[in-house]
Amino acid sequence: MKRLISLTLGMAGLLGLAAGGAGCSNKEKEARMQDQFVKVDGHDLIKPDGSKLYITGTNLGNWLNPEGYMFGFQRMNAPRQINDVICKLVGPDKAAEFWTKFKDNYITKADIDYIASTGANTIRLPFHYKLFTDEDYMGLSSSQDGFARVDSVVSWCKANNLYLILDMHDAPGGQTGDNIDDSYGYPWLMESEKSQQQFCDIWTRIADRYKCEPTILGYELLNEPVATYFEAVQDSLNARLVDVYKKGVEAIRKVDPDHIILIGAPQWNSNFRPLEGVDFGSQVMYTCHRYGGAPTPEAIRSYIDFRNKSGLPMYMGEIGHNSDEWQADFVKTMKENNIGYTFWPYKKRDGSCMVGITMPEEWEEILKFGEGAHATFAEIREAAPDRVKAQVALDKFIDSCRFDNCTPQVSYISSMGLNPHPDKQR
Repeated sequence: MKRLISLTLGMAGLLGLAAGGAGCSNKEKEARMQDQFVKVDGHDLIKPDGSKLYITGTNLGNWLNPEGYMFGFQRMNAPRQINDVICKLVGPDKAAEFWTKFKDNYITKADIDYIASTGANTIRLPFHYKLFTDEDYMGLSSSQDGFARVDSVVSWCKANNLYLILDMHDAPGGQTGDNIDDSYGYPWLMESEKSQQQFCDIWTRIADRYKCEPTILGYELLNEPVATYFEAVQDSLNARLVDVYKKGVEAIRKVDPDHIILIGAPQWNSNFRPLEGVDFGSQVMYTCHRYGGAPTPEAIRSYIDFRNKSGLPMYMGEIGHNSDEWQADFVKTMKENNIGYTFWPYKKRDGSCMVGITMPEEWEEILKFGEGAHATFAEIREAAPDRVKAQVALDKFIDSCRFDNCTPQVSYISSMGLNPHPDKQR
């Protein structure tokens, strides 16, 4: 089925050619010649002007890789499950329209401008690999708009002097084996040569497009690979992960020798033992995640020790969903131990984020259906609310998620070590 892409997005794609494109403009070639990329120097990241970059920022979670809990779902928590719910409620055509509007409105230049105004210097952009294929995803079944979306963020970040990390949050076959990678319950990427080739091909295309773009800080090959649920084969999967990483690094380096490549540990980016002694080449750094536990150096001692042994930078790609006091204490711990950070997430339903969405009252009907029984056709017919009401809920959500209608969470942002500008709250 043919899907329509908005004129705005089309313009973003055209503008994006100036940011990336298949080659480099004269200006970008000059930037490359002048070495305008962030460099790895021991445990530090060094900006082109010679000053140190200490990563401080947030994640644009949910935008290009929807997660159920950010909408209020509990059971329907993977992208394809959320799409399935919406299709059952209003049909595939209206679902496709919803996703296009969602991508157009959930993150805009106004959001990036606000992030920059808080004092952040880096944004991590999680994305689904399907945005760079012709697979069915977020309302499109061909001519996916991944590059146009990324190009827009690049231009918005460039205007605000922000760095951007590209994070493949959902990889071909699935790298995690849980809802966060939109997989089928197992990290099939580790065992599928076809998926690994697709993984490499996509990263090659991405790196070739942005090889001359200094706004891009780096490429994060995989998010949270190999969950903790596969103990019987965990060692084997972890070993295969190292091989997948080596393939990804090789694919990128064929077209881009300059940008940093970020390597995350298996088991929720926490178990660095399988990566000890592995040489991934130059311009490499590591990324860890942490939710819960004590906000102390002892709680992340294994991360610090691995960083010290590797002689390379360590960065906390995800942290958050805790009390303001805990987060403020952990920020202090990370700063004292030279570990930069991007909090998760920037925006979602209600609080525990930088910017909260006030959900429309009608959304409860969406949740009621999504959390209820709708596996059979009879259950769908019995449980589905009125289609008009469902459409109203979807339309109101699109309006509610726009930055002007969201509420910055003042204490949360302050706990991140950033400035929420409470005097400017709407």
